[in-house]
Amino acid sequence: MLKGLAIVPPTIGRITIGKIVEKNGKCIPEKDDAFTITTQIQNREGWLLHPLNESLRKATTGKLRAIPVRFLFNDPDLNLRAEYSCFDRQTGRPVCVGNGETCRRAGDDGIEELPCPSPDACVFGQGGACKPYGRLNVLIGDEDELGSFCFRTTSFNSIRTLAARLHYFAAVSGGLLACLPLELKLRGKSTTQSHRSPIYYVDLGVRMGSKLEAAITEARELDARRKAAGFDQQALDTAAHAGFSNGAFEQSIEDGGAVVDEFYPTESSDNRNHDGGHDDTGGPVASGLKARLDKRAALLGGKAA
Repeated sequence: MLKGLAIVPPTIGRITIGKIVEKNGKCIPEKDDAFTITTQIQNREGWLLHPLNESLRKATTGKLRAIPVRFLFNDPDLNLRAEYSCFDRQTGRPVCVGNGETCRRAGDDGIEELPCPSPDACVFGQGGACKPYGRLNVLIGDEDELGSFCFRTTSFNSIRTLAARLHYFAAVSGGLLACLPLELKLRGKSTTQSHRSPIYYVDLGVRMGSKLEAAITEARELDARRKAAGFDQQALDTAAHAGFSNGAFEQSIEDGGAVVDEFYPTESSDNRNHDGGHDDTGGPVASGLKARLDKRAALLGGKAA
């Protein structure tokens, strides 16, 4: 295993909340009240839709506001990683990641471990440079039992709600979180900061039409079948923990441009979530990509001339 490289769950797609609209000749993100499931491939128009996006939408009577999921790990903190994060606005590389008590900060002398007072009290992260950043990995369908879809967010509401639900479900199921049949749900609420307009965040619950007791019973049956087949869930959790711990920062270099666009969008604050966070809309990334592709095309055109 390469030292210094965080080994994260294999990702085969993305879960986003939003869409791209064109205004005044520019592609900008717009909040949505439904999920969108995409592949990891994007073009000038944005991220390409995953086949599951259409199949799940056909199974509903309206918008995709619930996604049936399972989790890779029994440990809630392996499925949802959330920290206060500060990124370099030029490269997208993480420069400081903390949990409110301690942080790892990249400096001239390497990675230092320092106290983390949280963004509001941190001089280093002032000006909105440091934000809560959560990554949730879920399994959708059974095509790839170790390949996950990732939902990224800087929304306090989504991070706080998902963290609570994951720990609660792990507790009531006797630690069988990876076997529970659950679903991601999109919820809306209004706050004073949202000026009575609805804001949307991600929640987690048992699947529609089922009860918690039935979900736990199904989880126990699945766990028994897995053990009989030789499936070692504890070893999987241990391997995942070692993989995350192998690097100082989870975010990879190749995702730098996407991070910059998601954390520090140039669009107006009207396109942000009013709760002070920003759920992964898929918009800023596509907008940034289009600009970079247009710039590259212009340079190549100039050379050809």
